[in-house]
Amino acid sequence: MEIDLEFLNHLKRLSVILNKNVTTSFIGERQSPAIGRGLIFKDHAPYTPGDDFRTIDWRVYARTDKLFVKRYEEERNLTIHILLDLSASMDYGKSVKKSNYAAMVAIGFAFMALSKNERFVLSTFSDRLDLFKPKKGRKQLMDMVSFLNSRKPSGKTDIAKALVEYRKKVTSKSLIVVISDFLYDAEELTHGLYAYKDHTIKLVQVLDKEELDLNLEGDFRLQDLETNTIMKTFISPFLKKKYGQEMQNHIANIQRVADSVRAKFHTANTSTPVFETFYNILG
Repeated sequence: MEIDLEFLNHLKRLSVILNKNVTTSFIGERQSPAIGRGLIFKDHAPYTPGDDFRTIDWRVYARTDKLFVKRYEEERNLTIHILLDLSASMDYGKSVKKSNYAAMVAIGFAFMALSKNERFVLSTFSDRLDLFKPKKGRKQLMDMVSFLNSRKPSGKTDIAKALVEYRKKVTSKSLIVVISDFLYDAEELTHGLYAYKDHTIKLVQVLDKEELDLNLEGDFRLQDLETNTIMKTFISPFLKKKYGQEMQNHIANIQRVADSVRAKFHTANTSTPVFETFYNILG
């Protein structure tokens, strides 16, 4: 891959916007009282309708005959886990390949983590999971760029396997960022993402403009980049319309899966400047 880092200069110049949005999206949640596993106990509060019934302290109830819930503080050190799809389908793109664009999005998240003195972990996946372990220090970001530049999209996506396998590496309250074209059955995401439901999840879908809006007509030979299968077809106005409907239905299905685990889902077009994509993600 050949990754253009120019967009990082835009992120630096707009630090005021970043500080506001990064604080809200990455830091604000863990500085407020929160309930969940792996968190630090803070104090008790009277039970009110709507509180999680599982957080009631029954020992206190036995002593006082009143309902109190346990309140916790989230750990202050947030880890950002970035999972980047580098399967063969990500090698597509008319002007910018999806893999390059997705890599820039991944680098942007790592840049923001470092700017807030947070820890990031990067993994790439296709039919296998590859973990990048950055060394401490100021070279972390450039080491990540070198690592990604040495990679070439290949193999078939197995998102369910990757998410399940990666779960054991998440040991503290984290932000989970999955960057992919998500051009596979939405149900493959369901089981894998459910394991991360106690964490903050962001799904970033990267698609080429032509994948979102099929602007072709006539006879074509279409190749599946993951299986190398070639199919001859005639793209008619009717087929274009049907394709557009199917794509919108597919994106809606991904959104439904995201909603089921309270994840934030964003679709990015590779013709959109990377900074604008970040602005939308953080907005």
